[in-house]
Amino acid sequence: MKKRHTPEQIVRRLREADGLLSGGASIADACISLGVSEATYHRWRKRYGGVEVKALKKLKVLEKENTRLKKIVADQAVDISILKEVAEGNF
Repeated sequence: MKKRHTPEQIVRRLREADGLLSGGASIADACISLGVSEATYHRWRKRYGGVEVKALKKLKVLEKENTRLKKIVADQAVDISILKEVAEGNF
């Protein structure tokens, strides 16, 4: 069964792996300790390596705001289209 991790959990696990690696553990040992494969570790490191938890939380808030604004723009586009049809008398 696949286990999904949130970006925040991934960043915390990568920090934990950094601690293990600085303590002299190998990447394989760190992966076993984290319960993930080496491929997963390297994929996480590539994607989330330099990211802080605060930055991830801020990104999540910005993405939510962006989605909300896109919905508003779409609603306005529909309203404008309706008003144009009414103004032209094509209803």
